[in-house]
Amino acid sequence: MENKDYCVFILSHGRPDNVLTHKSLIKCGYVGKVYFVIDNEDKNINKYIKNFGFDNVKLFDKKAMADSIDEGNNFDNRKVIVHARNYCFLLAKELGFKYFIELDDDYYEFIYKFSDTKGQVLTKNINKIFDIMFEFYKKSNAKSICFAQTGDFIGGIDNGKGVYRFAKRKCMNSFFCSTDREFTFLGSINEDVNTYTTLAQMGYLFLTIPVFAINQKDSQTQKDGMSDIYKLQGTYIKSFTTVLMQPSNVSISMMNASHKRLHHKIKWTNTTPMIISENYKK
Repeated sequence: MENKDYCVFILSHGRPDNVLTHKSLIKCGYVGKVYFVIDNEDKNINKYIKNFGFDNVKLFDKKAMADSIDEGNNFDNRKVIVHARNYCFLLAKELGFKYFIELDDDYYEFIYKFSDTKGQVLTKNINKIFDIMFEFYKKSNAKSICFAQTGDFIGGIDNGKGVYRFAKRKCMNSFFCSTDREFTFLGSINEDVNTYTTLAQMGYLFLTIPVFAINQKDSQTQKDGMSDIYKLQGTYIKSFTTVLMQPSNVSISMMNASHKRLHHKIKWTNTTPMIISENYKK
């Protein structure tokens, strides 16, 4: 598949000189259209244009996008990515692309994660990876698919007995999308989890593809982007936004990391439609 019917959107705010994802794409051999999606409340608009060119920087009205969705709160804090995520569907149509990829701006690695991969192996042909992902996406009925995140592999790639344990009915961080499968991201924070849990209950499919992953900087260690709201609200409000939207299947738990923190916990049997065994057929 030729790289003609899709483009890459890098969603950024306040980091015109530190768009790590763009540098990583170039390092991994990307050839194709890249657009930098920024909002009209960013004080660095002119610097983005200077760095990446007027035609490649796409500006949207953040307040208008905020008024068009359920933000899940009344904080009126728009230092979040959800508005840019939803704008990308409109932008793709405007630019004439049926398919597009949404990427955050802080990825420093695109790496293989096969079961026998040793170490951090970077791809040298990211275009081929995108092509393969879209080839699968087009043949599936998924609303969206995404790359894995390196954190998904904490605990190992199998169950300790050689059985591949990776099955993720979720999409986070990177999104392969189509204007024919448009959906709305929900909530000003934790928007990815809010969206895939809410739409999963309606029978829509989201999938993480495990054999390739992105590696990104920790949210609260960086300047700008969404770091400010994470520092202001912490992970409690972030996770509880999804609980408010999905109280029957999402709860709050403690993530067991070096620095323990609150995190959402999804009960998938209450989240997604299940196929009932024919053994129970009357």
